[in-house]
Amino acid sequence: MDNNERIANMTTHRPKLFARPLLGVALFLISAGCSGGTRSIATGVQPAALPLSVMTFNIRYAHTQPPNLWPDRLPVITEMVDRRRPDIIGTQEGLYHQLVDLENSLPGYAWIGTGRDGDSKGEFMAVFYRKDRLQPLAYENYWLSDTPAIAGSRTWGNNYPRMVTSVRFRDRRNGGEFLFVNTHFDHEVQLSRDRSAAMILDRLSATPAGMPLILVGDFNAGAGDNPVYSLLTGAGRFTDSWVAAGNADTLGTFHGFNGVPAAKGARRIDWILSRGPVAVLSTEIITDSRNGQLPSDHFPVVARLRLTPSASASPSR
Repeated sequence: MDNNERIANMTTHRPKLFARPLLGVALFLISAGCSGGTRSIATGVQPAALPLSVMTFNIRYAHTQPPNLWPDRLPVITEMVDRRRPDIIGTQEGLYHQLVDLENSLPGYAWIGTGRDGDSKGEFMAVFYRKDRLQPLAYENYWLSDTPAIAGSRTWGNNYPRMVTSVRFRDRRNGGEFLFVNTHFDHEVQLSRDRSAAMILDRLSATPAGMPLILVGDFNAGAGDNPVYSLLTGAGRFTDSWVAAGNADTLGTFHGFNGVPAAKGARRIDWILSRGPVAVLSTEIITDSRNGQLPSDHFPVVARLRLTPSASASPSR
């Protein structure tokens, strides 16, 4: 299956099927969940542009020793998400039981993902989405290595497998579609980060020009001072929502559970990037805590985007 087939051939589904990890590495089409099979979107009609709230959040894997235990952090994360109500969240580092806890604590959301070590093992790049706003049409998991179809593979010097979860969504409010890509780059090996960025760009190269594309993640690379950032944002490839919103780089996104004082002047390594017909309305680094408890060792980042998919990006089905 080539990139055009990955992106173009989509069907409808029942969101509840995504309440647990969906496994595999090829693109999975979602079977029709209503009588009469597939539905059609009229061609030649421009979907209305509506704001979409997007979050990227490294939730930090669950510790077994205090401080900052998962049971202490879960209610802080739940409260933050309830207050902000993002439409879609690209999470990193979550273990399976953490994702189930989040699902149970956030009944308005469902999630898609698989463990980086295969099946439910290891950390996930899980994508949470509001069920009343977004309908997933298809998804894909692949590993950032020379063998992207092999779960847990790593060939670029990194000690831990790295991967991507991407999902094509339909906006229930206007029928428009977009592609959401979530990843977590290696924290030790620059070659791995470079090759990972190049692979993602290559796999996304056939995305239709009229299809809004959102790429989020923990890139473990400083915005503006790492070759990965230049590769992804150079030559008009992707727009950094933080920069597009007119923000200055005065606060990093990794703080090691030490909060704002540790993040001042640090690197911004968690990004929300976009390509295609996407307008950036605002972007914010969220520094919420509750009674001194921080939700993670990373600050989440949220952006309000306006997506305007072209009629050609919403093919008849």
